[in-house]
Amino acid sequence: MSVDVTTKFTGITFPNPFLLSSAPPTESETNILRAFEAGWGGVVTKTIGLHPVVNVYGAKAKFMRTSPDTAVVSMKKRPDAALHSSWNWELISDKTLDWWEPRIRRITDAFPDRVLIASIMAGSGNDKELGHWQTLAKACQNAGADGLELNFSCPHMDRKDMGSNIGKDQGLCSVVTEAVKEVAKVPVWCKLTPATADIVIEAAACFRGGADAIVSSNTFPSLPLIDPETLDFEINVDGFVSSGGLGGPAILPMALAKMAQLTKAFPEKSFSGIGGISDMSQALSYFLLGCGTVQVCTAAMLDHAIGPNIIKRLDQQYRDFLEKHEAEGWSSLEDFRGARRDRVVLQSEIRRPDASEYHAGYDAVEGYATPV
Repeated sequence: MSVDVTTKFTGITFPNPFLLSSAPPTESETNILRAFEAGWGGVVTKTIGLHPVVNVYGAKAKFMRTSPDTAVVSMKKRPDAALHSSWNWELISDKTLDWWEPRIRRITDAFPDRVLIASIMAGSGNDKELGHWQTLAKACQNAGADGLELNFSCPHMDRKDMGSNIGKDQGLCSVVTEAVKEVAKVPVWCKLTPATADIVIEAAACFRGGADAIVSSNTFPSLPLIDPETLDFEINVDGFVSSGGLGGPAILPMALAKMAQLTKAFPEKSFSGIGGISDMSQALSYFLLGCGTVQVCTAAMLDHAIGPNIIKRLDQQYRDFLEKHEAEGWSSLEDFRGARRDRVVLQSEIRRPDASEYHAGYDAVEGYATPV
């Protein structure tokens, strides 16, 4: 039996299940071409919109590191410090749709065997904004995009009808998805925010609107730390800061928890996992929970901007994993995808030393008969 590293996800065949996520690594034609040359199975473009975008002055993204001897977390570069997380307050692409269209066409022509997903974003709440979503969708698919990822998750859009503000509203999730599906000829993925009380509710709304897949998690809303010496936030403009997105290794357990909620609620649906992935050990957790693809950002940004060493490592480790488990019949992702999803249960289902004394966390009510 020979291993098969290709995978089919939402009807699209990927040469491998590893994608670069919508972020700085996919903000330009040059970067995307370099990513495909390096071996990534797919890329999701930096989010394309119709509204003009101007980013903050100065740094838009930084990395936080921690030292094993002090446990200090800081954006300051220090010897022997390990990556803790990334932090950014970068907005969507500042390039116009007219700029993106010919570049999508050139990229897909140059790499017809790779997958390009166009990330798009508009507003919501009225027919004009729904029309903007449809304009973006039609333009990107006509230029050659293999799929569309709807950005319902950007954590720092000021407009109340954009980004994560859509992803927190099940009604908007459903209506926007349905509007895009009306014109889409390619698969539609919805990228949700983790900053919601129950991500399953928003995912259900997206599926009602016709979504082919859910992508989770985008970065978590957060603030940078305050420097104890200067008493300023470590990243700021004129001393001021606003909420940004936390990504990288620090969010891995939280992102997995969100993904487990989703895949258990919708075991027959498709999911793409994001958060803290730099090698197969992390990607495997997403696959075993039920993801059909995974997306990488922070690790790639630290590796020549597009992660040539990251994808080389992922590809080799993936092949090694399949070969190791070949005797179990695991020759492709579909043979083991979701194999540990059923291990995630309610806390009350975890075995106690004496189950007869456990009452789902509550004291037994005096005067009532013991349940049969």
